[in-house]
Amino acid sequence: MTALHRHQLARLTPAGWQRLRSGAWDAQAQDCLRHWAEQGLPVVVTRQRDDDEHIAVGLCAPRRWNHRRIALSVERSEVLYFDEFPRLDQVVTQLPQSARAPTRQLALALQACGATARVYGSQGWQHLTGLQHVREGSDLDVWVGVDGEAQADAVSAALNAFASPSRRLDGELVFAGDAAVAWREWLAWRGGRAQALLVKRLHGASLEALA
Repeated sequence: MTALHRHQLARLTPAGWQRLRSGAWDAQAQDCLRHWAEQGLPVVVTRQRDDDEHIAVGLCAPRRWNHRRIALSVERSEVLYFDEFPRLDQVVTQLPQSARAPTRQLALALQACGATARVYGSQGWQHLTGLQHVREGSDLDVWVGVDGEAQADAVSAALNAFASPSRRLDGELVFAGDAAVAWREWLAWRGGRAQALLVKRLHGASLEALA
């Protein structure tokens, strides 16, 4: 059985989409779900309930559907396969010109740390759908898998060095066991400016005073 993790994508079977679309949706949601099903677009794994048979997922609609968030629940048998958001280097050409060079530099810096950033949020969804998700002032949201404190420190330093007049960088470090913390909060904690960290997991979040 595939282990779930934060920001994981799922591609659904035709039967899964058919069942979801048969629900009592309003016209806007029905139109959005029809497009997702016809184009074979993914949904994202969200906060999970204590139910091994079902997976909580959702989608973030583009401007065409008023940036609506639609929560869904699917059976594991309705998942064709799991997928991931695009890598940072894959979205460079979609960014404003002023953000491209800093983004390429960041991708190289993370590579030197032995890490890879995945772009989620509006920029990630826009890459996946080809539709208008990014709004004026949207952040560039990335998550980076890290293996221990040393790598987390190096990755956070690389993220903190990013500077672009047109994009603010935000996102998470994801540790083994799917424990995620905001990289800015990690820097504050490591610098002694915070006594605890908000740790997010698939089944919830907690404020933890870490040793």
